[in-house]
Amino acid sequence: MTTRILINCIIVAACCFSATAQITIKNKFGKGIRFIAEDSSFAVKMNTRVQNRYDGFLTLTDDTAFTDSKYADKMWIRRARIKFSGFAWTPKLTYKIEYDMVNGQVLDAVVIWNFAGNFSLWAGQTKLPGNRERVISSQNLQFVDRSLLNSNYNIDRDKGLQLRHHFKVGEMVIREMSSLSIGEGKNYTALNPNSGYDWTQRIEFLPFGKFTGKGDYFGGDLKREETLKLALGATFDYNDDAIREKGQRGDELAQSRDITTLFVDMMLKYKGLSLMAEYADKSTTSAAAFLTFDGSVWITESYLTGTGLNLQLGYLLKSNWELAGRFTQITPEDITGKADVSAYTFGLSRYIVGHSLKFQSDISLIQAEGSDDMLEFRLQFELGL
Repeated sequence: MTTRILINCIIVAACCFSATAQITIKNKFGKGIRFIAEDSSFAVKMNTRVQNRYDGFLTLTDDTAFTDSKYADKMWIRRARIKFSGFAWTPKLTYKIEYDMVNGQVLDAVVIWNFAGNFSLWAGQTKLPGNRERVISSQNLQFVDRSLLNSNYNIDRDKGLQLRHHFKVGEMVIREMSSLSIGEGKNYTALNPNSGYDWTQRIEFLPFGKFTGKGDYFGGDLKREETLKLALGATFDYNDDAIREKGQRGDELAQSRDITTLFVDMMLKYKGLSLMAEYADKSTTSAAAFLTFDGSVWITESYLTGTGLNLQLGYLLKSNWELAGRFTQITPEDITGKADVSAYTFGLSRYIVGHSLKFQSDISLIQAEGSDDMLEFRLQFELGL
């Protein structure tokens, strides 16, 4: 039903644009299409984007000759999104709605009320204030996609309330974010949800002031900061009585656990040079793995707990080509039965119109304990209006 409604809305919008196809608008590439009511009572901005991608995987056997190795590949639409944002009644009351056209699901449906000074209240479904790499939009990444740290340990989106505040001490900017959410992730509709909630607290320090164009939340130094900029952040998340293996994500398990997650991260940029680092630690208050009976045999179920480290360094040339390297290490708890994984990645990107029009490629050596090494090659084209 949701998909049908969305398709109908897109068709109506397309017909409207077709009827006025010769009208010139002043919007710039990558900034969306904007409308505002004549009485300024509301505004709407529509954005859409797509990521088309090629992935190749080469498994390296004991004999690393190509003829003895296994190669697999695919071409696919990694992401296709449509987003609406703007304000209603007053510029202090804003909203964002984002829809995933590949997987057919609502990603964001959030209303933001700037009710006093530097205080804002967020209500609805959106990203929790978790690790920096997760909060950076998938459109604005330095590599083709996020790291293994993010895919294993991030706290993703959830439904609830967030209170955000920022202030300055001299040049330093300090941001505070608190969230109370259901703890089961986006679009969760199970009949038997958990009995607890998820609480998230994040704090950020920008000792040298704000980044140009919110550069602490996009990959690469596309603004070529003239002075050194640094952002330090830390997040603590407590998911009470979680029933999914990654907290907000993953399969439902037979037993619930309280999950705590700690993130520490930083972003540094200066004259085309960028450095980002993240550390994650996810644990449960009781054993992460347990036995359960499925009606015929006993099986082991496990929450995905452990630690992760991600480091990435890049330099943007004056030609808008960027060279970047990344090291990621995932160390699950032994009780989970999951293997330690290390990934070494080299990336090459060409930015045509910033992150709105770009080509990105990377190659990774992935080493998992107890498995053959793997080479992964990815090539992606991004177009965002």
